[in-house]
Amino acid sequence: MIYSSFSIMPNDTPRIYTLQFWLLCLSSFLFFGSFNMIIPELPSYLTSLGGEDYKGLIIGLYTIMAMLSRPFSGKLTDTIGRIPVMIYGVFICIICGFLYPVLTSVSGFLFLRLVHGMSTGFKPTATSAFIADIIPYQKRGEALGILGFCSSMGIASGPSLGGWMVLHYSINVLFYTSSLFALLSILVLVGMKETLENRQKFSGKLLLISPNEIIENRVIITAIVVMLSVFSFGTILTIIPDLSDHLGIKNRGTFYTIFTISSLVVRILGGKASDKYGRTPVVKVALGFLVISMVILGFVEDFTLFAIAAVFFGIGVGLNTPSLFAWTIDLSLENQRGKAMATAYISLELGIFLGSVISSLIFMNNPEMFKYTFWVTGGVTMLALIFLQIVTMKKLGIPPQEVKV
Repeated sequence: MIYSSFSIMPNDTPRIYTLQFWLLCLSSFLFFGSFNMIIPELPSYLTSLGGEDYKGLIIGLYTIMAMLSRPFSGKLTDTIGRIPVMIYGVFICIICGFLYPVLTSVSGFLFLRLVHGMSTGFKPTATSAFIADIIPYQKRGEALGILGFCSSMGIASGPSLGGWMVLHYSINVLFYTSSLFALLSILVLVGMKETLENRQKFSGKLLLISPNEIIENRVIITAIVVMLSVFSFGTILTIIPDLSDHLGIKNRGTFYTIFTISSLVVRILGGKASDKYGRTPVVKVALGFLVISMVILGFVEDFTLFAIAAVFFGIGVGLNTPSLFAWTIDLSLENQRGKAMATAYISLELGIFLGSVISSLIFMNNPEMFKYTFWVTGGVTMLALIFLQIVTMKKLGIPPQEVKV
C-alpha cells in the first residue's frame, strides 16, 4: 500500500484517506461533471439535427461502447497500471468535446456518442481498482461512498451548469467546457504514484481478450443486481428531459440536480452502513427507494411529485452504488480487481443500455406513455430486489462478514 508524504499522522499511524485519495475524488468530480453536463441537452440537440427518432441511442450507443471497453480496461488496469488507463479514458472525453461542434450530421453525432462511451469504459474501472489498492477492507464501503459523493457532485453540478450555459451562451460552448472539465480531471493526478506492482509494458498482445478475461465469475451475483437496478437510470437519462419539457420545466437538468443532491446526503452514510451491517441489507433498502421513485414518476403531473420522485431516486442511488461496488471488491481477488470492477461496469452499462432503449420504445414520444414507461422500469427494479432476496436466503455470494444475513 502506498501513502503520500501527507499520510502520516503525528503518532505515526497511517491515515486511511491520503492525499492520493482526495486527489482521486477531485478527479472523479471533474470527470463526471464533464460528460454529465451535456446529457440533458442532447435530446433537443439531436432533434435539431433531424434525429428525433434516435433519442434512445443517445445513451444506448454510449453505454454499448462503455460496455465493450470494459474487458480491455479491466485487463489493462491489472497489467499496465491504474493511472495509464485513467489517462486514456479522459483523453477520449477531451477529444469528443471538441468534435461535437464539427460533426453536425445525425450519423456524425451518433458516431461520437459511440466513441465517447469509451471514456467511461476506462476511467471509472481504473479509479475503483486504485481505491481498492489504498483503502483497507473495513473502510471500503465508506471510501467508495466518499468517492461516490464527489462523483455525484459532478453529476449534480454538471447538468445544471450545462442547462445554464445553453440558455446564456450556446451548445458549442457547452461542448468545449465539457472538454475543459475532462482535461482538469487528469491534470490533478499529475505526480500521483501508481499502486499496481509488477507492471507490464503496453503491447498489442494485451488487447487480445480471451473469454475467461471478460467476466469475473466471483462477482456474477453482484453484476446481476447491478444490471437490474441501473435499468432505472437508463430510463431516467432518456425520458426525464421529455418529461421536463412536458411539465414546462425550462432547465432539463433539474431532476438530475435534485436526485444527485439527495444522493449526496446518504452516500457516505450508506457506505458506512454497508461496512457495519453488511452489503445486502443496504442494497435491499436502496432498491425499495428506486421502486417507489418509479411508481411516483408514473403519477407525476406537477413539479411537486416530480421533485419528490427525484429525492427518492437519489436516496436509492446513494445507498445502492457504494454498497454494490464494495460487495464486488469484497468478492474479488487482489490481482483480479480490475477484471472484477470491469465485470460490474459491464453489467452497469448493459442495464443502462437496456433501460434507455426499452424505455424509448415504450415512450415513443407519446406523453400518454410516460406512466407505463416508469412503471415497467419499476417492475424491472423489483426483479432485482426479488433476486437479491433469493440470494440472501441461500447465502450465495455473500461476503464472510455477512453470512448472518
